[in-house]
Amino acid sequence: MAVAPMATVITIDGPVSSGKGTIARRVAQRLGWHLLDSGALYRLLGLHARDLGVSLDDEQALVALARELPCRFVEQNGDLLIELAGKDVTDYLRTEEVGELASRVAVHQPVRDALMGRQQAFAVQPGLVADGRDMGTVVFTQAPLKIYLTASAEERARRRYNQLKEKGFGANLAALVEDIRNRDARDMNRDVAPLKPADDALVIDSTDMTIDDVLHRILDEARRRTLV
Repeated sequence: MAVAPMATVITIDGPVSSGKGTIARRVAQRLGWHLLDSGALYRLLGLHARDLGVSLDDEQALVALARELPCRFVEQNGDLLIELAGKDVTDYLRTEEVGELASRVAVHQPVRDALMGRQQAFAVQPGLVADGRDMGTVVFTQAPLKIYLTASAEERARRRYNQLKEKGFGANLAALVEDIRNRDARDMNRDVAPLKPADDALVIDSTDMTIDDVLHRILDEARRRTLV
């Protein structure tokens, strides 16, 4: 039986709070393509492990959880709802607490290997927009358009602060700046799939750009490359 070819993929990688999730969702909506929030898988795994009392240093146990992760992604009225074991955890996944859990489980190569097939399975017709840390460098290395979206630590902290306040979570701006710098250092210097632009990535610094500016830049590039 013939295997269907992988659909066209646009990857959007970048550091924490760079806006890649928002941009990926907007691009997917405009193109009518599927969306992969790869970071959500790591957040879900970290949260699931914590809830079950599994050590985040136990690679074997984490791999077993990753292979049977009871999660579901549901598109509803233009939004992506995320469920874990039947419970809506969409907003809670975005807290700093869960982000820290994700960062800790992501350092294990066997865990990343266990999740890779699940990520690649999202690449179905008519196309996929995938955001994360290593979508262009590891998971979808043949993607015809790879974006690396970044911004200054201070600007990313300000955006994160506003997001948390809007959702009713407490936040301290200075602490967020420090946390983002620490996360950057850990993500960029880890031995397993360090955060970096793919060699053929289009790097976009959004510090002084609006969401619409970034969206139009990516869509223009997709058209220039005749992907849409």
